Amino acid sequence: MGFTLSNQQQLLSKIATGNGHGENTPYFDGWKAFDSNPYHPTANPQGVIQMGLAENQLSFDLIQEWVLKNPEASICTAQGAKEFKDIAIFQDYHGLPEFRNAVANFMGKVRGNRVTFDPDRIVMSGGATGAHEMIAFCLADPGEAFLVPVPYYPGFDRDLRWRTGVQLLPVACESSNNFKITRAALEDAYEKAQKANIRVKGLLITNPSNPLGTVLDRETLKSLVTFINEKNIHLVSDEIYAATVFTQPRFISIAEILEEEEVECNRDLVHIVYSLSKDMGFPGFRVGIVYSYNDAVVNCARKMSSFGLVSTQTQHLIASMLSDNEFVDRFIVESAKRLKARHTRFTVGLEEQGTTCLKSNGGLFVWMDLHKHLKEQTFEAEMALWRTIIHQVKLNVSPGVSFHCPEPGWFRVCFANMDDQTMEVALERIRNFVLQDKDAVVAIKKKSCWQSNKKLSLSFKSFNFRILDEVSMSPHSPIPQSPLVRAT
Repeated sequence: MGFTLSNQQQLLSKIATGNGHGENTPYFDGWKAFDSNPYHPTANPQGVIQMGLAENQLSFDLIQEWVLKNPEASICTAQGAKEFKDIAIFQDYHGLPEFRNAVANFMGKVRGNRVTFDPDRIVMSGGATGAHEMIAFCLADPGEAFLVPVPYYPGFDRDLRWRTGVQLLPVACESSNNFKITRAALEDAYEKAQKANIRVKGLLITNPSNPLGTVLDRETLKSLVTFINEKNIHLVSDEIYAATVFTQPRFISIAEILEEEEVECNRDLVHIVYSLSKDMGFPGFRVGIVYSYNDAVVNCARKMSSFGLVSTQTQHLIASMLSDNEFVDRFIVESAKRLKARHTRFTVGLEEQGTTCLKSNGGLFVWMDLHKHLKEQTFEAEMALWRTIIHQVKLNVSPGVSFHCPEPGWFRVCFANMDDQTMEVALERIRNFVLQDKDAVVAIKKKSCWQSNKKLSLSFKSFNFRILDEVSMSPHSPIPQSPLVRAT
């Protein structure tokens, strides 16, 4: 006997029957298009190229080289099997001490050793997704809210809202100043929440930004710390792309700002979310980290981590790898070098065909501006263009509306999850699309111009200005105001 939707809603929870996960959105629809028709250079050369996945695959050869040289790091090898029992038996939710020490050390190295991190404040979770939900559970009750500058990662709507009941309120950022976060925008968002009787519990930032690929400067970070301190709300800094910054200006962690003498802040309000998914390219390992300066949050989060622990097998391997300082130093430098080269090649390739991106120096993607290819400057036109790119150009890029971008025409395009050959194919597809789109625009303009000239010619021959089609004329045209027109 099948169940109707009404029966399901009665028998199951609101979470089970709702759409809070956000799977039925353009962001995830693009993934489905790729999954149903994935590109392969020989087996399926006309398939969809995945450019919607922010994954760092450019330095896996370095990882593989290390693994081959250090077989004892894995308990599933002959060299590491002697550790199997100790790693496989029960471990509590604190995590292996060597794992927390190695992660704390790595976080410091990624930040140029300008700050240090206390291993006892490292709380592990199932990826950054689990870390964000964990921090939301610790800081806010259902109905309360976090301010989030737009555009922001679409997964936040799932990670922080779906099971917690927490709200995310946008902080307006605009392309006119490269989407920078301003104090005025923060105050405006906070004031709107108060008028709506919504209690704001924190501000969530991503630095480096996803989807912009930009870093926050020191003055902006100081301003954010001042703002949250004055409002007595929390600051959650997502820094999962910290090691992807490949050129100046350098990445500045919120941890560095707290160390500055002139900065006054209640440290209990500051928390960092980190993972190894982007910086090391290990999303499958599900290594997420909450680092809080608040003892009560550390205590609560550690208990909550029971619901999403990192396996001890993974902890053991990661601890061994990240404790190899020579390898870590080499990896950080080489990864940034390769990201810079790929970013340069991709953006130059786009510029050669007249396509521009927001200037960026971090992340695994670019924020591509296609507003001039929209039929009209609306989000409906953006979605129409996105469908064309997905189904005809065969590229899975992510539309700006998925990131809550306030302006239509922006798209996030990932460039580090493919080899050089696939990237060149993607650039060629974009090039062909842009040329075809330009040809279409020129043809439309020529047709419009020919029709207008024909009407004008007929009008002057007969001295009858009524024949002019006022609908096709510009509302600012001086012709309708002519005395000759009024005289007829």
